[in-house]
Amino acid sequence: METQNQSRPVLGVFWMVVTGLMFVGVTAVVKHVGSDVPAAQAAFLRYVLGLVFLLPMIRPILAAHLTSRQKKLFWARGAMHTLAVILWFFAMARIPIAEVTAMNYLSPVYVSLGAALFLGERLPPRRLAAVIIALIGAVIILRPGMKAVEIGHIAMLGTAIFFAAGYLIAKQLSGEVSAPVVVGMLSITVTVGLAPFAIAVWVTPTLEQLAWLFLVACFATAGHYTMTLAFAAAPLTVTQPVTFLQLVWAVTLGAVVFGEAVDGWVILGGAVIMASVSFITWREAVARRKLTPATNATKV
Repeated sequence: METQNQSRPVLGVFWMVVTGLMFVGVTAVVKHVGSDVPAAQAAFLRYVLGLVFLLPMIRPILAAHLTSRQKKLFWARGAMHTLAVILWFFAMARIPIAEVTAMNYLSPVYVSLGAALFLGERLPPRRLAAVIIALIGAVIILRPGMKAVEIGHIAMLGTAIFFAAGYLIAKQLSGEVSAPVVVGMLSITVTVGLAPFAIAVWVTPTLEQLAWLFLVACFATAGHYTMTLAFAAAPLTVTQPVTFLQLVWAVTLGAVVFGEAVDGWVILGGAVIMASVSFITWREAVARRKLTPATNATKV
């Protein structure tokens, strides 16, 4: 019998399109703020200002009665996510939006590798080939030796790795606690984790900068919510390919709003990575497993 979440593909695609627009909005605002606010502080303010959205999750967190082991795992995930978010904000201020977006697609690929290396998951030849193809896509974007590999690119490689590590830890907890607890604990631990980094580089933000960063929190929260609606409406095999539209919008946004040059190699590399991620997602759906996250699941 066809399950409910497989019977509304059009609705799933719609919500994933909206999700993409929300996350492109995040990148646009962060790019606008630029390096006026240090990366660690900007990330910290985004989470502090977003704590207002955490209020409905307080009761489920208190009712969960987390064990010592679960608390340690949540704090470990928070540490990984903290480093990823700092690097992401850092990269956004230094390299084009399209390159940040394309390289962010690598996170699900790292999850597949990490699951095989640390969780004992099998890595069949076809999935291994897809991982290798995705890494080739990253090389196409970076083109070492043909163009300068900037520190922002290195930061994005680190971002994808730390996001993947955080997801693998979350995977250990997903069957033990509810989704509101997972999301709420992430917000709490990352806010605490970012605090010392933010204090170390603190500059007094203007009211305008605070308003922009609150808008980032709004876009990010809305994006995670609509992404949940997309997953409820249709399987990943339907919604995953839609995430490639984010690269199209990112290229358009960068060119029209920020005057960034359109780089065909970045688009090609992003397409290669996205095709690989879609294949991995499809193979996992066939195997009735949910190892690899959707690309958006790693967003700030």
